[in-house]
Amino acid sequence: MTAMNTEQLSVDTIKALSMDAIERSNSGHPGAPMGMADIAVVLWTRYLRVDPADAVWPNRDRFVLSNGHASMLLYSLLHLSGFGVTLDDIKAFRRLGSPTPGHPEREPHLGIETTTGPLGQGFGTAIGMAMAERHLNAVFGDDLVDHRTFAFVSDGDLMEGIASEAASLAGHLGLGKAIFFFDDNGISLDGPTDWIFTEDVAKRFDAYGWHSVSVDGHDRGAIAEATDAALAVGDQPSLLLCRTHIGHGAPTKQDTSKAHGSPLGTEEVAAAKEAMGWPVDESFLVPAEVSEFFASAMQENAAARRAWEASRDSVFAGSPEVEDLWGRYHSAPTAGLDVPFSVGESIATRAASGKALNTLAVTAPGLIGGSADLSGSTNTNIDGSDHFGKETPAGRNIYFGVREHGMGAIVNGITVHGGLRGYGGTFLVFSDYMRGAVRVGALMGAPSIWVFTHDSVFLGEDGPTHQPVEHLAALRSIPNLWVIRPGDATETVEAWEMAYNRTEGPSALVLTRQGLPVLDRSAGGVQRGGYVLADGSDVTIIATGSEVWVALEAADILAANDISARVVSMPCVEAFDLQDEEYRTEVLGTTAPRVSIEAGVTDGWHRIVGDGGLSIGIDRFGLSAPWKDIATELGFTSQGVAERVMAWLGA
Repeated sequence: MTAMNTEQLSVDTIKALSMDAIERSNSGHPGAPMGMADIAVVLWTRYLRVDPADAVWPNRDRFVLSNGHASMLLYSLLHLSGFGVTLDDIKAFRRLGSPTPGHPEREPHLGIETTTGPLGQGFGTAIGMAMAERHLNAVFGDDLVDHRTFAFVSDGDLMEGIASEAASLAGHLGLGKAIFFFDDNGISLDGPTDWIFTEDVAKRFDAYGWHSVSVDGHDRGAIAEATDAALAVGDQPSLLLCRTHIGHGAPTKQDTSKAHGSPLGTEEVAAAKEAMGWPVDESFLVPAEVSEFFASAMQENAAARRAWEASRDSVFAGSPEVEDLWGRYHSAPTAGLDVPFSVGESIATRAASGKALNTLAVTAPGLIGGSADLSGSTNTNIDGSDHFGKETPAGRNIYFGVREHGMGAIVNGITVHGGLRGYGGTFLVFSDYMRGAVRVGALMGAPSIWVFTHDSVFLGEDGPTHQPVEHLAALRSIPNLWVIRPGDATETVEAWEMAYNRTEGPSALVLTRQGLPVLDRSAGGVQRGGYVLADGSDVTIIATGSEVWVALEAADILAANDISARVVSMPCVEAFDLQDEEYRTEVLGTTAPRVSIEAGVTDGWHRIVGDGGLSIGIDRFGLSAPWKDIATELGFTSQGVAERVMAWLGA
C-alpha cells in the first residue's frame, strides 16, 4: 500500500476501534476520536517523539489530550504505537479495573502524561510542561533538553476560564515549543457552538501573543504544513484551528451533538464501517499494515532516544558537574532543614515558610514556583534567583499574575513533567479559585506544593471577603491532599520537609499572617501529623496552627483551676490518620474527653473528638477589625477557650 493509503487505513482503524469500544461499553464519546483521527495520525506518525520501549525518557515530547472525553483516541494511539495498552484493555474500556477509564488518568509508563477530564485542566497542565521544558533547557542546554509539548483541545477547553489564564501567560512567556491543536468542530453537548460560542478564536489567541493558523482538520497534508509552520515559530506558542466534523464518517450523526457523548448505536456503526469499506461484522480489527506503519514511526523515535542517550553520556563524560546537577534535579526528593528560631520570639508562619523555602532551595535546585501576584505577602520568592521570563527562563521565581486557577494547573504540569518540583502560593481564601487544579493534582498523585497564607479570620482588617473559614474543611475533604497547618515557625520548617519529601501526592501549607510565638518543643512530631505538646489527664485539647499557643495558655489557666489538660498539636490530620492505632491512641488518650480548637468551621472534627467531644471553631463569616479584637469577639483568646472548656466540663 502507498503511504497515503496506509495513513487513511490508520485513520479508519482509530475510528473503528473507538466506535467498537464505546459500543461495547455502551458509554463514551465517539465524536471527537472520529473527528480528530486525521490530526492524530499525522502528529503521532510524523512529529511526536515518544518511544514505547522507554515511555518516560526525559527528552520525549509531551502529549496532552485536554479534551479527555476523547479518551478512546488516545487509547487507540497508544495501542497502535506499542505502548502497554492492549487490545483487551481497549475491549475493557470504562470497565472496573481497566487502564482505559472514561477519561485519561496519569500513567506515564503507559504513555499517559497527565490526568484530564475537567475541561481546561489539560490545557493549563500542558502550559506547565512547556514552561518546565523551557526552564530545564535554559539550565542544561539543547543537548540534554530539547522537546515539544503537543496538546489536543476542544471548544469546551477554550470556553473554560482556566484556558484564558494559562494562554495569556504562555503568550507573554513566548513558549514556542507549545503546539496546540483545536478541534474546531462547531458542536458542543447541548448543540451547535454558534448558540453560545461565536468569538473569533484566532484573534483572541493572536491577542494573547500566540501564532495561530486555520486548517482543514481532515486534510493531512495541510495539517502537516501547519505543524511545520508552527514548529518554525520559536518565540510564540501555536494554536492550529483544525476545522473538523464531529463523528466524521457517521452517516446520520456526523456534525450533530448526538455524536458527542453517546454511543452511535449498532446500525450507525455498521453504516459508518460500510461507508469506509471496513468489515461490518468484525470488531476491534487492527490491520497488520497499520501496526507496521506505527511501528516504523516508533522505530525512528527509538533511534532519536538512543541518540539523545549518547549525547547525554557525552555531556556527562566531559562535565561531571553537569551529571551531578542533572542527578540533583531528577533524584528522589530528600530534605532535612535546619532553620533556627528562638523560643518565644514572634514570627508569622508565612515568614518562617519563606526562610524554610530559601534554605531548601539551596539543596533542591529543581524547586521552582511563585504566586498569583502575592509573592511579597506569601513569601514565595527564592532569594538570589531571577524571575522566570521570556528572556530569563533559568529564573526560578514565577510571577503567575492574578491567575490562581491557571497557576494551579501550570504547577501540576511543571511537577508531572519531571525534573522539577513546582509550588504555587496565594491567600487561603483564593484556593477556591484553583480548587479544580488542586483536586486533579491529588487525583493523579502529583506532588505539587501549595502555599496558602492569610489562613484565618485573624488576617484582620480586610474583612470576611478575604477571611477563610470553610477552606480548611473543604481542602481536607479532597482525597490524597495533605493539609498541613503548622503551629509555629519550627513546625513550619518541618511542614516544608514533609511536603517536599512527599512524592505520592500534593501538600498544602496553611500559614498565618500574624506573628505566633515560637514554642518550646522537640523536633519531629509534625511528620506524624499530630503529637503531644503538654501532657495531662482530665481533658485532651487538640489544636492546629495559630490556635496551638492559645491551647497551651488555656491549659495553664485550666491547671490553675485544678483541671489537667493534655495539649496535642495536629498540623496534618491526613498524616495522623496514617499512623498506627497504637500511636494515635497514645497521642489522644483513651478516657479523657476531647476538645478541638481551630479558627474555621467545625466540620470534620467530630472524627477526632468523638460524638461526645467539643469542637471550638468559627461556623460563621468573619469580621473587619484588628485580629486581636476579632479573637476576643469570637472567643479565641486563651481565657475565652479555657472558660468554654470549663463550662463544657461542668467545672
